[in-house]
Amino acid sequence: MGQLSRRAFTLAALSTLAAAPAAAAVPRGEGPGHRPRATREMRGVWLATVDNRDWPSRPGLPAAVQREELIAHLDRAARDRLNTVIFQVRPAADALWPSRHEPWSEYLTGTQGRNPGWDPLGTAVREAHARGLRLHAWFNPYRIAIHADLGRLAARHPARRHPDWVVRYGGQLYYNPGLSQVRAFVQRAMLDAVAKYPVDAVHFDDYFYPYPVAGQTFDDDDAYDRYGGDFGNRAAWRRDNINRLVKETAAGIRRVRPGTRFGISPFGVWRNASTDPRGSDTRAGVQTYDDLYADTRRWVREHWIDHIVPQLYWNIGFAGADYAKLVEWWASVTRGTRTQLHIGEALYKAGAAGQPSAWQDPVELSRHLTLAARYPQVRGHVFFAAEDVAADPIGAMARVVADHYRRPAKPPR
Repeated sequence: MGQLSRRAFTLAALSTLAAAPAAAAVPRGEGPGHRPRATREMRGVWLATVDNRDWPSRPGLPAAVQREELIAHLDRAARDRLNTVIFQVRPAADALWPSRHEPWSEYLTGTQGRNPGWDPLGTAVREAHARGLRLHAWFNPYRIAIHADLGRLAARHPARRHPDWVVRYGGQLYYNPGLSQVRAFVQRAMLDAVAKYPVDAVHFDDYFYPYPVAGQTFDDDDAYDRYGGDFGNRAAWRRDNINRLVKETAAGIRRVRPGTRFGISPFGVWRNASTDPRGSDTRAGVQTYDDLYADTRRWVREHWIDHIVPQLYWNIGFAGADYAKLVEWWASVTRGTRTQLHIGEALYKAGAAGQPSAWQDPVELSRHLTLAARYPQVRGHVFFAAEDVAADPIGAMARVVADHYRRPAKPPR
């Protein structure tokens, strides 16, 4: 997830803009027609580390400075009456804790595998809990590197020891989801953190098979020839590979640390209704079911995950993917299930150059929360991302806090 997917793919996936309605912001539960203020709701923020997006501000800082910056993000979340921090601890087949399986992240020291002299994940869990915040450990399952050079990885990196696990695609390196040994390894690597730390949840982002790159093919021919014989086509086989990852990870979490939740934050469009009548009234160029091979709707309907946080990173009235229509669709998908729905919000777009005019209005995000409050299935919101919460260039987050977060709230049970 993070800046790499959100900025590039959201624009590429969708078409034209429709003007947002000029509805006045109404605090959750305080306007006519709205349900009473929820006593429990998710108020989350993503804290991204890939490419030093949010933290640390740059690699190679002294341990004490890195810790100070991390604590500042936690303090900011608490001051804004948020209650959950989703901390990216495995951004690229690496680790922000002393892992038995993978090297220390290069985003800490500038050199992959170099010990930073402290334990960021352990510190984050302890300090978040001290502030009344929940800490979700955010893992990217299959990304190895945001470059394509195996030689740049740490000498003992698993991808260098097992180059047959690796696929080069779109200028990056990925583990091949079609290999059972890969699936087993990435689960061991992630569950190492769950076993060591009392994290409140495990979190996956929107990367499963990578987003499509025009003119390029994800080369998993050999794996498909060996393992795809029971499937009618490659797409069905790929979806089964991701389904297995999700189901097995859920079982592993229950085994290693019972009570720890499992959530996933997919791209916001499962399928367009023009592709599948069960899909949303959207015209997205990317559909998770068809392009990322992630059957997010099934995971909800069959309760393979505890909560889902679809990235609804478009404004109200956007022609290709209207925020209002997508909230309604996701509410209908989660209705009658035990999977909780939280909405991923594009705080990073507020005031950003090149974004549609709706995002230049500091009230747009507050309108999102007002609209979502009409649906009892929506149990909260998560904002991308921590650096944008801190900077808040046009006051969009401050408006959300003033309109909707005047009082603290506990996370959903």
